[in-house]
Amino acid sequence: MNFKISDNISNFRKTHTLAIDKTALENSINDLYHVLFPICLNVKNTNCDNALKIIYDILLTNLENLETVENPLEKVDYFFDQLPKLQEMLYEDAKAFYNNDPSAYSIEEVILSYPGFFALVVHRLANTLYKMNIPIIPRLWSEYAHTKAGIDINPGATIGKRFFLDHGTGIVIGETCVIGDDVKIYQNVTLGALHVTKDMQSKKRHPTIENDVIIYSGATILGGETIIGHDSTIGGNVWLTKSVEPFSLIYYNSQLKHKKAKNYLEPINFAI
Repeated sequence: MNFKISDNISNFRKTHTLAIDKTALENSINDLYHVLFPICLNVKNTNCDNALKIIYDILLTNLENLETVENPLEKVDYFFDQLPKLQEMLYEDAKAFYNNDPSAYSIEEVILSYPGFFALVVHRLANTLYKMNIPIIPRLWSEYAHTKAGIDINPGATIGKRFFLDHGTGIVIGETCVIGDDVKIYQNVTLGALHVTKDMQSKKRHPTIENDVIIYSGATILGGETIIGHDSTIGGNVWLTKSVEPFSLIYYNSQLKHKKAKNYLEPINFAI
């Protein structure tokens, strides 16, 4: 066998100068989570300032390795300047989870165990870098949260205050989606594009969800021109590609047939 991995790595490095420490950046997300929410830390054994210094160095090193990033030091400083404001916003999110979920018994429980909250924390951090035009790293962070929580939020999505993802599993939110304040979304909801081609990269492809909207499980809302008016409720399994006005109730009217089991013969002998 003549195939040598080392030769291929050498050839790859000759044509690709990018050097990103994926593992370190993923670890930095966990460390940032712990610093933002000290309840996650063993306070006696952990120095928050030291943890922040390590995160700072990891982010700066990786930004310096991205040739398209200008003034990486200024960008890292700006990102860290945003952390207090992000922390305040995320505590509001945690309270929204607690207030909207009767099975949540404390805000601490939300912070420590809710996958939807973890995905939202990572999104708000990644979105901060995204808005600074930092390449690769925002998507790397969001995909890390995707693997951990089963929730796919593109780092470009704009999400308002007190966002609540109940259960969260299977939620997909596209890059140009705009979500207002106090929105509630249940599992397996897709906020996606109606159709996708590469030349649409700079266009709005995903829907706008205004304030105080509830979207129940399995709903699919598509299209950059689709607007869900404020204070609307979108029922489960609804498929929407057109806008709806404020205070709308949209639901799928299915017909169910009911038979008593004792009068129903299971067709176990059949041929296809």
